Amino acid sequence: MRFTRHLPGFTLIELLIVIAIIATLVGIGVPVSRSMIGKGREAACLGNLRSIGVGLQGYLSDHNQKLPTLALGRESKQSSEDVLETVLLEYVGGSEDAFQCPADAKQFAKTGGSYNWNFTQNGLHISQVSFMGIDNRPETVPLVTDKESWHPNGTNILYADSSSSNKLRFAIGNGN
Repeated sequence: MRFTRHLPGFTLIELLIVIAIIATLVGIGVPVSRSMIGKGREAACLGNLRSIGVGLQGYLSDHNQKLPTLALGRESKQSSEDVLETVLLEYVGGSEDAFQCPADAKQFAKTGGSYNWNFTQNGLHISQVSFMGIDNRPETVPLVTDKESWHPNGTNILYADSSSSNKLRFAIGNGN
């Protein structure tokens, strides 16, 4: 007598159900992982802005509490004007990495920096900063911003009180 063994197998419907479940999980997982990567880059960028803020405090300490006179940014790394990434380089530990937002794929390579300087504050004493009619509130005066809105929550900003955030803190006028 001959014994035959039946091997367990999958029917076509079972196989299609497994494929559908895997496709659903991938469909959910990819956007979530992209969002997590974006938020991670945003957090690293905020860390860079904090480093720039610490460097700016060192600069202020060396220059009688006067903000530097800088151009908004530069067109290329070969440009000679004073910009954030050239003047504050020694104050952030000499590393150009502090001036590169992790979400910036092009601007840093082209210009040497991912951030713009608020040139309306050029040469002011830190106690004199104002923006859009707002005086005596350094926590509302933006000094450094992302060159573009690369992050899930928009643009990151370094304020005159050395705090960084992705939330706008200013309005027009001196209203409370």
